[in-house]
Amino acid sequence: MLPGYWPDPADEPPVALHRAPVELRAAGDVALRGMLWTPAEGRWRTAIVLTHPRADFSNHYAAPLLAAAGYGVLGFATRYLNNDIDCLHELLVEDVVAAVEHVRTLGAHAVVLLGNSGGGSLMALAQAERGLGDAFVAVAAHPGEGAFLLNAIDPSVTDETDPFSVDSALDMYEPGNGWRPWPQPSSYDPAWVERYRQAQRDRVARIDAIARAALAERSSARQAAVEEERGSPAWNRLRRRAVHARYLTIYRTLANPAYLDPAIEPDDRPLGSIFAFPDPLDANYGYGGLARVLTARAWLSTWSGLSSTAALDKTMPAVRVPTLVLHPTADTEIRVREARAIHAAAGSEDATYAELPGAGHYLHGHRRAAADLIVQWLRARFPA
Repeated sequence: MLPGYWPDPADEPPVALHRAPVELRAAGDVALRGMLWTPAEGRWRTAIVLTHPRADFSNHYAAPLLAAAGYGVLGFATRYLNNDIDCLHELLVEDVVAAVEHVRTLGAHAVVLLGNSGGGSLMALAQAERGLGDAFVAVAAHPGEGAFLLNAIDPSVTDETDPFSVDSALDMYEPGNGWRPWPQPSSYDPAWVERYRQAQRDRVARIDAIARAALAERSSARQAAVEEERGSPAWNRLRRRAVHARYLTIYRTLANPAYLDPAIEPDDRPLGSIFAFPDPLDANYGYGGLARVLTARAWLSTWSGLSSTAALDKTMPAVRVPTLVLHPTADTEIRVREARAIHAAAGSEDATYAELPGAGHYLHGHRRAAADLIVQWLRARFPA
């Protein structure tokens, strides 16, 4: 099965398109690869750029639909393709810079940054810090990868070295707290959910402290090594600590009560998560998952809901270009409240919010409608 964000043959536009592979060079002489989709006649004035921290958006489902409307569309993969163990959003911004510079050299009169899913917080960060685009479009964008994990991390973990450590009072998979076996819906008391959410923040804060201590030890060793004779035993010991990269294992990262209790911020979503196949309990304890193994710096840069700067509540006020926020109401990962907050935080006086009723995170069955809405919004501001 193709990843959910790839084109569906049923959505293939009825016009011929041109596709050309693209190689980019980002800061640090990092090679990036993507695909430029254009109308068959090759004429376009506005470019749409899209990517994701770790997914390859070269063949994103939106690319052919938007190219068919007359736009140039560059989807690409970042330096952290399929592996965000050491993912630094500060460097991801440099990758977006390279893509935007490329389409401008090709003659783009305007550039639209399109952020889908985890690409939303990346594109907003790039816009807020560098002012790269002339417009920003967020499609099924969560508030940030760290902000997402803040809602999904399991706060019942009591020992970060033990995947089975559990505080049963904070365990959403404990029958006494309202859990029922899949596929029955669970029912959690609102007061318990409130305590649970605070405990999630507390766990993230503890991991932040571990990560910061690891980076501080590395920095301290680097400074101490300068005082020692190069090649001496003491210098050699300190040098090893100075270059040591601490890797964190983050157990149990799929435990959002909203996955199993439809009464929590009710919307059109089904039970479960796109990251569970299908039972979130299995995904919480089993293979896969998100943010399971990370360097200390990647945790703080990308997956910490308290420390990452790639968070839309922090960046959207600085996004002052025309903005469209498009939310699918059956998305298992993003609540309507969160999507509306992204729109409300926009720094632009030209900010539009729209919903796709009944659409899931990957917009299956709703992609043409989404593309039509985006194109209508774009055409009122930027010619194809």
